[in-house]
Amino acid sequence: MSNIKIDSDILALLETDINKGFRLIVERYSTRLYWHIRRLVILHEDANDALQNTFVNAWRNISNFRSESSIYTWLYAIATNEAISLINKRTRNSAVSLDDLGKWFANSMEGSTWFDGDSAQVKLQNAILKLPEKQRIVFNMKYFEDMSYKDMSIVLKTSIGALKASYHHAVRKIENILTGI
Repeated sequence: MSNIKIDSDILALLETDINKGFRLIVERYSTRLYWHIRRLVILHEDANDALQNTFVNAWRNISNFRSESSIYTWLYAIATNEAISLINKRTRNSAVSLDDLGKWFANSMEGSTWFDGDSAQVKLQNAILKLPEKQRIVFNMKYFEDMSYKDMSIVLKTSIGALKASYHHAVRKIENILTGI
């Protein structure tokens, strides 16, 4: 089923029964949004908080949704903003930056157990944690979510060219980390 058909079905349901329609949105997108947020904020508790805030904001603003993008893209924009806000709040309230936290996870035993998986997956996750924030966000959206550059440009409010460059730099850095260069 295409996203356009799903969106039109959800939007129609929202008009007749907003609670049921929104429950469908939560059921359909919770897992994907959780993992998107989790890859950005790293900690499970933070991901849960940001996911909850994402759905609260979506609920408050569902009447403003204009169908200029898909529901998926709209939710990812909200989720990304919530994750970035949480990261910024954490950075203001802590002496440790997200980049430093990412390096700590990557170099610690916890970095190896952050995600279940084989050693190749663990190495990839640890390499991603070493990327600067913007490159980490773009890489995660493209690699794990297979999000189009057009949708990413809507979510991140950045040009497609800048996103392609960020992704290219992220891939090169990950390759260098994985090959030990």
